Amino acid sequence: MTSTFRTLTVPLDGKAFPGGLPSFLVRDDVLCWTRREAGLAGFGEIARFTATGPDRFLEADIWWRHLVLEAEVSDAVELPGTGPVAFGSFAFSKTSAHESRLIVPEIVVGVRDNQAWLTQLTFEGGPLTEVTALAALDRWLGGGPSAAPATEGTTPAGDSAGDASGGDVPGQVGGAVVRPLPLAAGATLHTGSLSEEAWMEAVAAGVAEIRTGALEKLVLARDVVATIPSGVHAADVLRELAARYRECWTYGVDGLVGATPEMLIQVEGRTAQARVLAGTLDRRDAHGEDGPPMDYATRVLAGSEKQRHEHEIAIQSLTRQLAPFSEAMNAHDEPFILELPNVWHLASDVKAELTEVEGHVPTCLALINALHPTAAVCGTPTLVAGELIRKLEHLDRGPYAGPVGWLDAAGNGEWGIALRGAVIESPETVRLYAGCGIVDGSQPEAELAETWAKFRPMLESLGIGS
Repeated sequence: MTSTFRTLTVPLDGKAFPGGLPSFLVRDDVLCWTRREAGLAGFGEIARFTATGPDRFLEADIWWRHLVLEAEVSDAVELPGTGPVAFGSFAFSKTSAHESRLIVPEIVVGVRDNQAWLTQLTFEGGPLTEVTALAALDRWLGGGPSAAPATEGTTPAGDSAGDASGGDVPGQVGGAVVRPLPLAAGATLHTGSLSEEAWMEAVAAGVAEIRTGALEKLVLARDVVATIPSGVHAADVLRELAARYRECWTYGVDGLVGATPEMLIQVEGRTAQARVLAGTLDRRDAHGEDGPPMDYATRVLAGSEKQRHEHEIAIQSLTRQLAPFSEAMNAHDEPFILELPNVWHLASDVKAELTEVEGHVPTCLALINALHPTAAVCGTPTLVAGELIRKLEHLDRGPYAGPVGWLDAAGNGEWGIALRGAVIESPETVRLYAGCGIVDGSQPEAELAETWAKFRPMLESLGIGS
């Protein structure tokens, strides 16, 4: 036994897996980050870091840098995501009871730019060779699906995770979801922390606070709990999301699954990029309208003063926080319309060249510490919005709307915001989350309808709704 962290990365024959990275999503305990058939999949666990509180990002950064500092690394591929890699998921709030985490897997498969590779990671003695790496991969792939673990510390508002028999969730205001949904496989769907009526009252209260001038924007989230007697299988959900939402980043970490359209920060060398979304339109609203659907989206979404104002707040939030770490930065002068299967978004891409801070280029986690939470998922001013969220939501968001992604020893990494997602709480229950940006002029009924549009990817991928 040795305490030395060692990794070996070797090329992998990608032609043997024509489906790309999603071909490896065969276990419910897989660690996953994929977009357009590229990305990373991890199996097993050789090390884990957990933390809570306001310093969770910096504590994780210190732990990771210390771990890789003296690692023995053999890397025949040398691309972002090769060598030592950790997957991570962080709580949205510094006050959350949910443990933020970095997980170092035993095996990582990567696909990027028509190249594939395999990394074996260990603290054990003995040789690391291509043969040992391939044997370990075969062992994990041959083991078949395993039940996704329940994720501790994710129950909203400190209450029970709910009654899996389909009764009312203890502590909630209301009961079964009254909105008619075509549910399959005997599934049931219940509201979580707030009923629809109570949540709309929270939206109205948020608008009233905005009109006092106390804040400019507020993001309010809600949850629903699905019970599926046939079982919740993370691998099936991830494959469905990866196929349906190729333009999003599909993620899976410790029972947290989803497909986010929003990139908090992507770092490659000294270049950082982000994709900011704010402003949403349900694609079903275009049914029956004259002309091409995109024309409708341009007219209604890009032409909306409310939506553009909400988007501008989100852009300013990110660029202001990123500026101290950048020597150059550019963003779209005009937002573009991101077309997804369920909704359209106003979107902007931001690119920055990082500068040295205190003698070194900032790491992914150092940037996340400065950027999170952005106005896109919290509001502005941040402190005022955060306090109002805790008052109105009656919900511990857990990892929802927190950073999720991966990083390597070279400082590269990709971290999305955990949106369009859910937490698998037991083999038969899953808690889904969705949120909306609230500004002056927001209508509670319209915001509620928007949450249902945002629940749709998970409901479809679970096979229980449309």
